[in-house]
Parts: sequence; structure tokens; C-alpha cells
Amino acid sequence: MSETQATEDAVGAKLQAFIDAIEESETYQQFIEASEQLENDDEAKQLLNSYREKQRQMQMNFDQSLMADLQEIQQQLDENETIQQHQTAQAELVELLQQTNDVISEPIGMEFAQSTGGGCC
Repeated sequence: MSETQATEDAVGAKLQAFIDAIEESETYQQFIEASEQLENDDEAKQLLNSYREKQRQMQMNFDQSLMADLQEIQQQLDENETIQQHQTAQAELVELLQQTNDVISEPIGMEFAQSTGGGCC
């Protein structure tokens, strides 16, 4: 095995350990649970779909009545416990991932999770 291959294998093992640690974290588990609750809450899903549809309609043609409908749905979203739990869990997961990015970025001297704008296409 070449030195390069050994290094790649070691990095792969560390990456998998990192992924496992994230997946085992309480924050991630709470997000998964909140996502499952949202998926099983038809009322919450309908509210979200209605909100997205009104947003789409507003982008195509601004209308005061659409704005009023959107605000009413937003209020219902704010009052929906399932949606609020999901948003809180999502925000906490994003914070955890930002913190891990910061921890990785510091020793390498650059933003680890920064998009370089590259890609194959």
C-alpha cells in the first residue's frame, strides 16, 4: 500500500468516525425525531405546503390578498408545535455543524466547509 493510499484510508476512517459522532449526538437525534414527527403530522405538512404555494404565487404576481393569506398561514405555522419543534431542532443542528466547522477550520487555517465554487459541471 502506498503512503498516499494509507493517508487516504486514515482520513476516510477519521471521516467515518466524525460522521458517526454527529449521527450519535443528541442534537442530531432530536432533529431526526422532529423530522419524523413532522412527516407524520398531516396538518403541519399541509400548512407548510400552503405556505410554499402562497410564496410561489407571490413571486409570480404580488397581490395584497396573497400577502394577507401568507401572513395568516405564517401565524398558524408559528403556533404549530410540530413545526416549531422541527425548526428548533434544525437550528440546533445547524449550530452544532457550524461549531464543528469552526473547530476543523482553525487548525487548517481556512474555512473548512467553504464552497470554492468548483465542481464538475
